[in-house]
Amino acid sequence: MTTDDTTPSPDGAAPAEQAARGLSRRGLLGLAGGGAAALGLAATAGFAGGRAQAATSAPAAPARPGTYAFTGEHQAGIVTPAQDRMHLAAFDLTTTSREDLVELLRTWTAMAARLTQGLAAGPFGPASGPYDAPPDDTGEVLDLPPAGLTITFAFGRSLFVGTPAPDGTPGVDRFGLADRLPAALVELPRFAQDALEPQRCDGDLVVQACADDPQVAVHAIRNLSRAAFGTATLRWSQLGYGRTSSTSTTQTTPRNLFGFKDGTANLKAEDPEALAEHVWVQAADAEAGRAETGADSAWLTGGTYLVARRIRMTIETWDRTSLREQEALIGRTKGEGAPLSGGTEFSEPDLEATGRGGLPLVATDSHVRLAHPSTNGGVRMLRRGYNFTDGNDALGRLDAGLFFLAFVRDPRTHYIPMQSTLSRQDALMEYLRHTGSGLYAVPPGVPDGAEPGEAFVGQALFT
Repeated sequence: MTTDDTTPSPDGAAPAEQAARGLSRRGLLGLAGGGAAALGLAATAGFAGGRAQAATSAPAAPARPGTYAFTGEHQAGIVTPAQDRMHLAAFDLTTTSREDLVELLRTWTAMAARLTQGLAAGPFGPASGPYDAPPDDTGEVLDLPPAGLTITFAFGRSLFVGTPAPDGTPGVDRFGLADRLPAALVELPRFAQDALEPQRCDGDLVVQACADDPQVAVHAIRNLSRAAFGTATLRWSQLGYGRTSSTSTTQTTPRNLFGFKDGTANLKAEDPEALAEHVWVQAADAEAGRAETGADSAWLTGGTYLVARRIRMTIETWDRTSLREQEALIGRTKGEGAPLSGGTEFSEPDLEATGRGGLPLVATDSHVRLAHPSTNGGVRMLRRGYNFTDGNDALGRLDAGLFFLAFVRDPRTHYIPMQSTLSRQDALMEYLRHTGSGLYAVPPGVPDGAEPGEAFVGQALFT
């Protein structure tokens, strides 16, 4: 397994990645040329010809500072050290053409390969090209650094089998992909106390853009959305700030909007064995899935599953809760983040320890106890969530909370059982409302050394 998406070198690039995985400027422009048709920006034959020439004649150049390589065994934006800002968008396809879908993925791959290296979305950029045609980049990051941008793509269940009708009528296999549906890409159950808003759930395609500058992340989604015009429409999106998890040992533990440290025991990029066990889909998973459903999901080997949940926090009620109760609900101290059984932040909680009256020091209905691996068959997940604040509701209450993102090897074992328990027994649920939900299959990365203009994210699904 490669150690992709880990810590940047002094120039901002992951040390082994740029030599072994990073695409040159020539390669990036070649990828862009391969996806140019779906951009829909060429107004004349001369424009298309100019694009092709630019794609083949640009000199090679090193990666810009502050970048992560786009290609590799796994997609970036998963074990990459979590950036501070996020813009995630879900799309519904408006086409039923498999060829149109593939062309969109080619185009998105070409654009993402450029954008993550600090280049414009298209070869001409925002300030050149045919004067009577729209620029091939919107231009709002023209003077900004790449800010560690990563772009991660994923596929929803509806891409394979369509969306069931309210009366239970099955969805339609629009793209001939039903026989490639991974067995683990299930419909998430409606958990106890869910308050889901359909307009914040699901989607055929999902794109996650993370960066250390919010404008860079928003620019990526904006340009990818523009390229999808005529093929897909935006279903829902979410902006996030202030990461709520650490995905590398080089990062400190951040805090969520309840003021507590979040993700202390999260999986880290520096533990490849744990990632193989709990995050990356293995070849054996595809074989088991084939035996279970008859579908061939070998294309997902090296990928993972993304669980996305929009969790609104009842901030005003929480802010009137005593410190004693807050700590009892979480199971950790608010200051250092140490478990209530004693020790420091990274001490393992002693779930058997008791205090006065023989009561457990870590309450039986506390979040720490119910989410602990020992309570969930030893399974773990890679969390990558963000805070969000989306103004206020009609009653003047903050619409704010946690946009929960987690990458898991199999949601049926690594997420659904745990969330089922939390939704029924976690005392913290009194202060939470789950308003958005989605489960997506994240394909492996675009291979190193792939032929420019040919390789695209999710390619194995279509071959």
